[in-house]
Amino acid sequence: MQTEVLRILRAEARSWWRHRELRRTGDLDAAHRLERQTISRDIGCLRAAINNPNAYVSCGGGGTILHLGLTTVSLYAPVERFPLADLAVRLGTPLIDCRTVRDIIAFANLPKVTMDGTVDPEPWKSSSRIPLLTYLDLVERLGARIVNDPRINHAT
Repeated sequence: MQTEVLRILRAEARSWWRHRELRRTGDLDAAHRLERQTISRDIGCLRAAINNPNAYVSCGGGGTILHLGLTTVSLYAPVERFPLADLAVRLGTPLIDCRTVRDIIAFANLPKVTMDGTVDPEPWKSSSRIPLLTYLDLVERLGARIVNDPRINHAT
């Protein structure tokens, strides 16, 4: 794992209010243990984001979500203020920036991205499952901005 990634994850773990409080009260062992657990969990999330071809990060008015399949990790903040999602994007996970989408109803009614490879046949409904590449086409038509677009690499 890259040194910079570990440095960011350690700093983020130390900044948690619970970990800071344990340090303040002198319970350094418990603080270190919880920080290691947090870092280990975050590394697992980053690995899942990198290894799942349908994993992605979305950022909208309500915050940022790291979509990993059956699991999501979210924070009510823009991607720039969510270190785990920011790291995932820096490591190549696609980012769908929905802050520029104006038709929120159409966006909410889009099919969901499959994480296990199972794809539903057309016509799609909001509960249907589609591949990430197809989803990117749909959200881009609604005005979303795509960072780390896998369609560019996919076409070559």
